[in-house]
Amino acid sequence: MQKLREKYHYPRILLRELVKTDFKLRYQGSTLGYLWSLLRPLFMFTILYLVFVKFLKINNKVEHPAVYLLLGIVLWNYFVEVTTGSITAIVGKGDLMRKINFPKYVIILAGSASALINLGLNFIVIAIFMFINHVDLTVYALLIIPLVLQLFILSLGVAFWLSALFVKLRDVIYIWDVVTQAGFYLTPVLYLITLLPDRLARLSVLNPMAQIIQDARYGLVTKQSATMASYWENALVWLIPILLCLIIFATGALYFRSQSKKFAEEV
Repeated sequence: MQKLREKYHYPRILLRELVKTDFKLRYQGSTLGYLWSLLRPLFMFTILYLVFVKFLKINNKVEHPAVYLLLGIVLWNYFVEVTTGSITAIVGKGDLMRKINFPKYVIILAGSASALINLGLNFIVIAIFMFINHVDLTVYALLIIPLVLQLFILSLGVAFWLSALFVKLRDVIYIWDVVTQAGFYLTPVLYLITLLPDRLARLSVLNPMAQIIQDARYGLVTKQSATMASYWENALVWLIPILLCLIIFATGALYFRSQSKKFAEEV
């Protein structure tokens, strides 16, 4: 244990400082500062709520549609923030890598941790909305802990892939922008998954992001939220999204590690 502590002592210090720096610089110079961490998802939520809930009445068939929609937006925004922010993370730290020898994964981990702090602030807003809308908390609310961990692992795995690929292929940033836009509408963030044809819904819920969002809504907002159990009776199928997260993380970490030795020369 002593050797492990010594081995990771410097990376821990560097990680802490990078997280602090990233969070401080995020809204540096803006008048409202850290309040934008709360206002950005609220503005987006307000627009989408008016369009999809009030005018199109898409989510009116579920309890607490406002909280239902806001939770989906916040979780999706975290995934996008981590993955999109990671793309240029290695290239942006090129000068630092040429001056100091340190584990390169710390750069990606710092961005993910900074976004996790932002996610925590957004959950404060969600809690306020839950109180206003009289959402009853049950023991299932504890599901949010493993679900956030799963989201963190998935986002970090994708971040490893994207950051390493961008060093060699700068088109990655444009490709990922298209992927996230398409994914936003393919994932049941704005609409009820039950509105999809049964076959499409069964496939959609295998998407790790869809599974995380639906399970989070089930645990925090309403038992009307369709989950894996709503479409698949075989409990083994329920493991598919989790296994996909682990595979993406493991392969992303391995690819990142294999390329990291050449980062300082290539960026």
